Amino acid sequence: MKYAVLIGDGMADYPLEKLGGKTILQAARTPAMDYIAAHGKTGLAKTVPDDFPPGSDVANMSILGYDPAVYYSGRAPLEAASMGVALAADDVAFRCNLITIEHGRIKDYSAGHISSDEAKILIETLDTELSTEELRFYPGISYRHLIVARENLGIETECTPPHDITGKRIGEYLPGGKDRKFFSGLIEASIVVLELHPVNLKRIEGGKNPANSIWVWGQGHAPKFKPFKELYGKTGAIISAVDLLKGIGIYAGLDVIEVPGATGYLDTNYEGKASAAIEVLKTRDLVFVHVEAPDEAGHEGSIDKKLQAVEDFDSRIVAPILKHAEASTEPFTILILPDHPTPVSLKTHTRDPIPFAVYRTDKANPDETDAFDEESVKKGSMGLVKASDLIGILVRDK
Repeated sequence: MKYAVLIGDGMADYPLEKLGGKTILQAARTPAMDYIAAHGKTGLAKTVPDDFPPGSDVANMSILGYDPAVYYSGRAPLEAASMGVALAADDVAFRCNLITIEHGRIKDYSAGHISSDEAKILIETLDTELSTEELRFYPGISYRHLIVARENLGIETECTPPHDITGKRIGEYLPGGKDRKFFSGLIEASIVVLELHPVNLKRIEGGKNPANSIWVWGQGHAPKFKPFKELYGKTGAIISAVDLLKGIGIYAGLDVIEVPGATGYLDTNYEGKASAAIEVLKTRDLVFVHVEAPDEAGHEGSIDKKLQAVEDFDSRIVAPILKHAEASTEPFTILILPDHPTPVSLKTHTRDPIPFAVYRTDKANPDETDAFDEESVKKGSMGLVKASDLIGILVRDK
């Protein structure tokens, strides 16, 4: 049996008046996902335990079969693993976003999805100007970067994800709790360094949002995972544009497959990801394919962009992998799901259970589900499940 787990980050949504009361998944044209739902088993999955924030870290950890109550220690340490940044026992990794502040408010949590090349110059400048023996900056991808603090600095600091407070005054959401003065001061110092940086002056001249501040959040110590093969008896790999997913894969002992042109946005290399997934399954049992674009569109509050992202995920990821599975002489199991909802009306994540569908090419015993969306899957036979149990359910299903 080969397994393909296809994750459209943030695809789930709420009914929208502009779509006639339909959700994004209901309004989008998704024939491949609808086929999987109509010919397989469906249900709802709880990806975020009640006591955890509804972040992509917690949700995707659950999908990969790791119970956050056992394994979660913070978002940034997972990204550090993908970036090749080793953490000592008392190191604290922080996510460091490059953001746009205007009139004292967060205008853009991604600084206009700044390019990695531009961002690298800014982060290296910050490292030169602001790093100390206590703290270092590390460049990542686009607006997503890393800070590592020494000797447990900031582990008890209270931080808010910037995508949760777009349009809000920063003074109300600066770091709180222990070490708050240090990290609030770091944000303020970054503004001084970045505001008139040549990279930002050029972006402003070109009508783009400047990356004129950092924002710190998602901190934690390095986690300890059991290898995926030890837990589930399967070899596997992960394909994603974002360091968070790659980091989870590294800690799980999965192979991380790099796809040229994978960006984490609408312009990502969908075909490259699908082709890489098919190639991976020649030598491994299971592949996780993660696409970030629907989540980014949800954070932007864009119905049109989210519809495009979901339809691209269906036609350019799900459809070719489904076609390959149907043509294969080996039996295939395909699981499709988002990690969490990112409603365009809220521009942030929620903890609502997400729809999922499982299709096996060697079993024809479908549910009564006729489409893949938040309501249709409620007809399914799998009911409400704990997402971290899904992989175990799939590999034990004979």
